[in-house]
Amino acid sequence: MNNKLINIFLFLLFIFLQGCSFDKATGLWDGYKDEEKKAREIQRKQKESIEIIKVYEADKPYAKEISADKGIILSTPKKTSKWLMSGNNLQNSLDHYIINGISNNFIKKKVGKNKFSLIKSKTSPLYINNNLVISDNNGSIFLVGINGKILWKQNIYKKVYKNLYKTISLSIDGNIIYAADNIGFVYSIDINNGSLLWIKNYNVPIKSEIKVYKGKIFIINQDNRIFCINTKDGSKIWDIRSVSSFIKSQSLLSLAISKDDSLIVLNSYGDLMKIQADKGKVFWSTNTTSTMFAHDTDFFQSSSILINKNNIIFSTLTSTFSYNLENGYLNWEIPIGSSNLPIIDNDNVFVLTDNGYLVNLQKNSGEIIFSKNILKVLKEKKRSTKIQGFVLASNKIYAVSLNGFIIVSSAITGKPEYFKKIGDPVSAPPIISDGSLFVLTSNSKLLGFN
Repeated sequence: MNNKLINIFLFLLFIFLQGCSFDKATGLWDGYKDEEKKAREIQRKQKESIEIIKVYEADKPYAKEISADKGIILSTPKKTSKWLMSGNNLQNSLDHYIINGISNNFIKKKVGKNKFSLIKSKTSPLYINNNLVISDNNGSIFLVGINGKILWKQNIYKKVYKNLYKTISLSIDGNIIYAADNIGFVYSIDINNGSLLWIKNYNVPIKSEIKVYKGKIFIINQDNRIFCINTKDGSKIWDIRSVSSFIKSQSLLSLAISKDDSLIVLNSYGDLMKIQADKGKVFWSTNTTSTMFAHDTDFFQSSSILINKNNIIFSTLTSTFSYNLENGYLNWEIPIGSSNLPIIDNDNVFVLTDNGYLVNLQKNSGEIIFSKNILKVLKEKKRSTKIQGFVLASNKIYAVSLNGFIIVSSAITGKPEYFKKIGDPVSAPPIISDGSLFVLTSNSKLLGFN
């Protein structure tokens, strides 16, 4: 950070600390009986958080190109016909999928509202039975047919919450959609008709992805409190309090569930934890910020956690890490930062940095196999943007950018091959189902390509 940014940060931090936070000590929910006052206070805190986060910029983003000196072996692409949660599965382990190309834009449908255009969420559409489930920042959830027809719409919010930006995390289990939002509501919806089944207010904003497993919902709130909730009625089964960070980031916290029934959590303080999913017993906890500079830990942000066999892999703004799932020991760390979920295929770990460098790392060692700047395929004036997510499909990397492009690169060499202009800005990763690529733009436009 330069001196100017530091001074701005200290000033905003002073203002931030003078106001109340959402922790228990403030009594925000206990002290106010009027919901309108609650809504106004949440709105104020949303604005403070956004302004403070704007001050931070990564000091030295990764920017180096390296050509592969050995052959890359990829797995055979697989067909997928559903996308039920963030990361597509409990481990956030994206596969190598089949795609039929992106030449045909067969869905181009405006769905929902874009009332809060200055705030960017990262919630992708979900896909089941030839239908897509999406949410907008006004708080509406939609079921949309593959032809673009809206089958139903649900919005659970009272009028007092109309001026609040909503980020809704979604997950599908059976015929039920489970939702958690940045106001504090957790609820379930019948996927067949959009009717509300139950709703609970957990009083503090939920700031994580949502995972549903064996009749339990797992979420993290803004104060790093981890909840296990009953899917039948939304009642709490157990919760764990962990250290809260004083900066309330707009990005979603990450969790995943391993195949040995363990919950893996990475909170906003940088603590990585392994927890017994059914009882809430903590097996181990380790802080991942020991190698970071002080201001990096204040603004800790990470990609989603990826579990692959006995490895936990994720990126922060400054580094990419591999930890041992069994004991929490660090396998390796490499100074390549990203907020995008890494993808593992065979021995390859694909990391795509926010500033456009596609990096292939060797899974066991973290050694760089290749590194290519995929934004070079765009005109120079269009390269100043941010990568918002990517998928691996039919030996290609399909990435989306904040300024509205799909960039297609070789997964064998990393070389960018071509791009497709979307037009609208994109703030959520793409998904793939039934050979098609789906993108939800920041302006609530649903796009489908094959």
